[in-house]
Amino acid sequence: MEESRGRRVRDEEARAWEALVATARRTVSDGLVVGTSGNVSVRVGDTVLVTPSGVPYDRLGPDDVTAVDLDGRQVAGVLVPTSELPMHLAVYRTTDARAVVHTHAVHATAVSTLVHELPLVHYMAAALGGPVRVAPYAAYGSDELAENMLQALAGRSGCLLQNHGTLTHGASLDQALDRTAQLEWMCRLWLTASSVPGLTPSLLTEEQLAEVTARLRGYGQPH
Repeated sequence: MEESRGRRVRDEEARAWEALVATARRTVSDGLVVGTSGNVSVRVGDTVLVTPSGVPYDRLGPDDVTAVDLDGRQVAGVLVPTSELPMHLAVYRTTDARAVVHTHAVHATAVSTLVHELPLVHYMAAALGGPVRVAPYAAYGSDELAENMLQALAGRSGCLLQNHGTLTHGASLDQALDRTAQLEWMCRLWLTASSVPGLTPSLLTEEQLAEVTARLRGYGQPH
């Protein structure tokens, strides 16, 4: 690994960067972003690796590691970090998240312009901690947007950003990306169901969602 700004990149960070780039490329191939309109980060200790601003993900290589500390000071790399760095850092400062994915997924962004909270059209809302809220609009990259996002994210692992997109976090890059995909799918489902003339989608109750939340605690293979 070549010398980078501040210090050399550690082996663990190099592996995390490889996984981050693969995840960022998936957001494009899965149709969650167009071009460089989203961003991805992963936390390694007190260092945050993050996609750089305005660089197509298919052009990122091992020597493009971009890293900051929790105060936003660049500690590795020569590329400028994503303009949405305030949102990513706000998540890491206030949660135990290890990865954050931000996209401009089309159905989720459409829903963000229509409602203040995604209607409970499917029980997978429980996987995000409950009804998904919409953070009020603020300019991209601003501290105001980061604050609005944190309020919408309280008690949740995902939220919508009004007239903007999505943000999810997780214990890993895979989990954060999966939550983004689930959120986009739920938004597409609600838009599809609510577009049928003369009919209104049935919605789950808070009690039904609570039952699913309890069931999800035992979901998957035992560890």
